[in-house]
Amino acid sequence: MKKTFKLNVENKHPDRQVESIKHEIRKYIKREKNKPLSEGVDFWKFECKFAKDSEEPKKIEFLDITKNIDEASNEKCETLYMEILSIPGKREAKPELESKETEEDK
Repeated sequence: MKKTFKLNVENKHPDRQVESIKHEIRKYIKREKNKPLSEGVDFWKFECKFAKDSEEPKKIEFLDITKNIDEASNEKCETLYMEILSIPGKREAKPELESKETEEDK
């Protein structure tokens, strides 16, 4: 998803517009998470970029999406740009604890 959202829309309260933007993003994320995984893939990982008005998009964490939208709304920005790309993710094996190894040796 690569999209520029308008925060100030005629005949809409700014708070309702922000909520509709968040809803659209959540709907996209849910749709992407429900796509079938190919073999060897454990989950969908999301790479996100965000920009206010005409700034250059910068990378943000997936968990900071709503925080950045709220921040743009509070700063009375005219538009915001959101880019969310889903990529296949693979879980890494957890490193074994040393305490388990010492218990097994005894």
